[in-house]
Amino acid sequence: MTFQDLLAYQKSFALAMKIFRVSKSFPKEETYSLTDQIRRSSRSVSANIAEAYRKRDYPKHFHSKLTDSDAENSETQVWLEYSIACEYITNETYTELFNVSKEVGKLINYMILNPKKFGVKEDKS
Repeated sequence: MTFQDLLAYQKSFALAMKIFRVSKSFPKEETYSLTDQIRRSSRSVSANIAEAYRKRDYPKHFHSKLTDSDAENSETQVWLEYSIACEYITNETYTELFNVSKEVGKLINYMILNPKKFGVKEDKS
């Protein structure tokens, strides 16, 4: 199994790509603020999941990277809220993206609560 096989990774990667496509229509003046922020935070979710999976031999690092991923996912939700408030996305798009983000959060938390199912060794400290 690789990190690409993880459902949390697959869904978070797909979400980041949807956000990338949607954010292409954001106004030019948002390029270095909202557009950049939402793209960075959404991409960090899957990147941190990948890093966590590679840190399976170190339970505390696995946990830390997954909590970083969860935090980035929450940040993405905030940027989605700004996107709808600024009327850059429709209610339908917001609901779709936000619901996927919530699902990703649940998958990340499942990994945090069930590390052994992902090959994490028992912490000996």
